[in-house]
Amino acid sequence: MNFKYLSKLAFSALSVVLVFGKTNAQVTISGTQTNGSESNNIVTAVPFLLITPDARAGSMGDAGVAVRGDVNAASINASKLAFLDKPYGFALSYSPWLKSLVPDINLAYLGGFYKLDDRNTIGASLRYFSLGSIQLTDVNQQDLGISNPNELALDFSFARSFGEEFALGSTLRYVYSNLASGQFSSSGQVHGGNAVAVDVSGLYKTSTRLFGKNAILSAGANISNIGTKMSYSDGGESFFLPTNFKLGGASTVSIDEMSTFTLALDFNKLLVPTQPIYDSNNNIVSGKDPNRSVPAGIFGSFSDAPGGFSEELKEVGISTGLEYWYNQQFALRAGYNYQSPMKGDSRYFTLGAGLKYNVFNIDFAYLIANAQTSPLANTLRFSLLFNFGEKKLIKR
Repeated sequence: MNFKYLSKLAFSALSVVLVFGKTNAQVTISGTQTNGSESNNIVTAVPFLLITPDARAGSMGDAGVAVRGDVNAASINASKLAFLDKPYGFALSYSPWLKSLVPDINLAYLGGFYKLDDRNTIGASLRYFSLGSIQLTDVNQQDLGISNPNELALDFSFARSFGEEFALGSTLRYVYSNLASGQFSSSGQVHGGNAVAVDVSGLYKTSTRLFGKNAILSAGANISNIGTKMSYSDGGESFFLPTNFKLGGASTVSIDEMSTFTLALDFNKLLVPTQPIYDSNNNIVSGKDPNRSVPAGIFGSFSDAPGGFSEELKEVGISTGLEYWYNQQFALRAGYNYQSPMKGDSRYFTLGAGLKYNVFNIDFAYLIANAQTSPLANTLRFSLLFNFGEKKLIKR
């Protein structure tokens, strides 16, 4: 493959591995990745699943696991679907991803929900990630044609409320990744990767008083992408999905009849093995063997970093955001996302706005980062939402 075009496939962490041969245990992914990371020693397949497609959450620093839900709730916490007050709706989101580097990478997201009754809600969504067109050549610079690598995830969600304060949700996900199908690596012919995964989520919210004003406090959690490993060639190495633990809280305060403020704070941690440190004989000198089962990888991810507890703390990312609504018709948003320089270094501010009119919502997000150091600089996200029917009440 021509190195001129290699940067595109580098956004999906396994692309170099797939085309140039099977990795050994020492591989460390470096360079730009799909989620904007510049370096990382946590290796997963399909990192596009970590991108927040929703422009509303995107404008709040990617925070929102406990924020009041909308049609796009399943993309961050499916349990929030249970508290939606309209019978059904759908949404479309789009982002020209990493546009400061290449012009034709994009992420599209289509989702919808339907309330079965006052407690139970179902949802479905499709996430499609296109890496554009790439010219392929062999080692002798012979033309192998044009490749159009792409990845997708198809979701089916279910959420149930247990009164006005608590809800649980789950999502079943099918993932397909076609990075270099039909090409050859040292382990054989490359084919599309397939995997099945689930999300498990919950939300608790309660009404209270803050600063003499009516308020809602909420806490949410979502463990996403718990699933089978993914392989791209027969007999080739299998890779973990980006299992992610997202935990957060939010407070919404009604300043007066026209104005409400929401403050959100989320913590994120990948639940996959951290790559250990090896000596010249390929023996592990610090850390743990990453070649283990999915359950062992999830539970071991809290204690396998070569640098011990201090390095584990560096693997926790922080997202925080603010949202202001005027008359529940116009919204302004801002946020900040932080990753340790050792664990991705995707640090950026976000801004956004929203407009609601009748059954129609439109949200916009803009990412502010140093264009010299962050491939996510000037990233845009757009979401269109439609809600239909009369409001429904949640029974206790």
